[in-house]
Amino acid sequence: MVDILHRVGVVSSPDDVYAALTTIDGLAGWWTEDTDGDSDVGGVIRFRFEPGGFDMKVMEAEPSGRVLWEVVDGPEEWIGTRIRFELKREDNFTIILFRHEGWQEPVEFMYHCSTKWATFLMSLKRLVETGTGEPAPRDVKISNWH
Repeated sequence: MVDILHRVGVVSSPDDVYAALTTIDGLAGWWTEDTDGDSDVGGVIRFRFEPGGFDMKVMEAEPSGRVLWEVVDGPEEWIGTRIRFELKREDNFTIILFRHEGWQEPVEFMYHCSTKWATFLMSLKRLVETGTGEPAPRDVKISNWH
């Protein structure tokens, strides 16, 4: 199995980053505006994009520390993978260690998703630092796949 890994520093508190990762309004502010569901542990959050989307079961939510989702619906390559956000404080930064783990193999779609995750993590950074992110449908278009 292979994973997508990213590290991003945000000039803000871990509490603010955690809120952006665990509330429907926060998630809609950086990933996709079309977000709804239950963001409590055990709940399912629905993220919609054109033309499809993803459903994530919230597995863990440790305040200002860790958020873990399992993909329960979406593209075949994503089903059963996990999305992990680990937060830690270093100097004036909250460091986000991001992991989309459990891909069966590094298919071309994984290359695409790695780049898209990077753009959305930068959207998360902008949201927390400035109050305005770039969620879908206003996100960066990276290829003919979007």
